[in-house]
Amino acid sequence: MTASSLPETDPVAARRPQYLADIAAGLDRFFEPRRSDCPWCSSARLTTRLRTVDLLQHKPGRFELSQCADCHHIFQNPRLSLAGLEFYYRDCYDGLGEQQMAAMFEGNTTGLQDRAALLTKHHAPKRWLDVGTGHGHFCKAASEVLPDTEFHGLDMSAGVELAQEKGWITRAFRGNFPEMTAELAGNYDALSMFHYLEHTLDPRAELSAAAAVLPPGGHLVIELPDPESRWGRLLGRYWMPWLQPQHLNLMPIANLRAAAEEVGFTVVEEQRAEPHGSMDMIAAVMLWANWVVGGNNVPWQPKPPSRLHRLARKASMVVSVPLMVLALVGDKVFAPWGRKHGWSNAYRVLLVRS
Repeated sequence: MTASSLPETDPVAARRPQYLADIAAGLDRFFEPRRSDCPWCSSARLTTRLRTVDLLQHKPGRFELSQCADCHHIFQNPRLSLAGLEFYYRDCYDGLGEQQMAAMFEGNTTGLQDRAALLTKHHAPKRWLDVGTGHGHFCKAASEVLPDTEFHGLDMSAGVELAQEKGWITRAFRGNFPEMTAELAGNYDALSMFHYLEHTLDPRAELSAAAAVLPPGGHLVIELPDPESRWGRLLGRYWMPWLQPQHLNLMPIANLRAAAEEVGFTVVEEQRAEPHGSMDMIAAVMLWANWVVGGNNVPWQPKPPSRLHRLARKASMVVSVPLMVLALVGDKVFAPWGRKHGWSNAYRVLLVRS
């Protein structure tokens, strides 16, 4: 038997022993102690905004979002520990989840280029660092309309190195952004954080790091899920931007603005309507169907689903197609009005270093 004729290793089966060992050791170690005060303003006036489970991957565990009654910051409570972050991120954006996530970004080139347009209205960037770049899809899309801009990317995952191999970024940095400021300072006139801060343990520290890296006159553009969107209350745990357990902090725009100004930034422009992605209803239906039907072969389950279960999943997904089509049409029809009346699911802020 030649090497080329050997059976390929099943990636799910290969991962299963480690996942099951992690789960058997107990889930408590995946969480920090519960907080009694707000991590943003230290207020003790907390309420429970949401209780949910991992609707996307179906990994075990229950998650809660608390909301501060004073500053309205929303945060995961209890928050994932470092061990929890490793467990729940594993095979989400890379590994088994890489193709699914890549497909989501690759189908949104126009939206990615719109992010760059907010900055280019005010500044012609020479060297741009995209923090939390993932696999570099933003840099790839932006370089098509900014051929004279040099794009670098930074991320905690191996995706950033793959982006450099593909030529989507000129240089890759892998690591924790606040710990790398000395290496990065003074090298960029533009920096971006697109759907990054909500994943971080300390968004204020990330903003301070951006202020340390950029020179006076340097620009920072940020895009975040908008926790003030009316979709969040209407759809509850099926609103995709809650994305538990990956999203640790969700900041109202006023909080982000104030925190950025505290570390030396000035607001140039804010966008509340333009960043809206027309996907709330369709994403909610897909999350609901995925959760109710279940049945995927995943390594954090003791064994693969039965043939009957797999057939039931396929049949249920086919039955739900008309509902998904209606949701998709509803998103497209509602978006032009909704994005201007409090239903936008994201916001952008452009800042300049003072």
